[in-house]
Amino acid sequence: EKIAEVTITNLRLRTAIGIRNWEKRKLQDVVISISYKYDALKAIKNDDIENAFDYKLLTKKIINAVENSKFALLESLTDMIYDIVGENSNVKDINVVVEKPHSLRFCDTVSVRISSNEK
Repeated sequence: EKIAEVTITNLRLRTAIGIRNWEKRKLQDVVISISYKYDALKAIKNDDIENAFDYKLLTKKIINAVENSKFALLESLTDMIYDIVGENSNVKDINVVVEKPHSLRFCDTVSVRISSNEK
């Protein structure tokens, strides 16, 4: 067993998110960071993407889902991304953080984290 930890940091997308009418109509920026672990022994031995958890395909799936959905809450968006990562049964210790920059006055960002590991 060789555990690889993969981190995708600051994936910047736009989606309809919020509870106010203007937020539902206007696409807003969200910043997504994801980490997960999986047993990469077979991928390492074979040096083959077919044996790895392909983060490019994962990212494409997340982009499509986020850009084609609407959310009232950051929690709902974060959970959807968490579920997409968790579709692969070989993945563990999933950690998803979604930020909504400039959503509060005098604040850089608000974020929600959903995690399968204890912190």
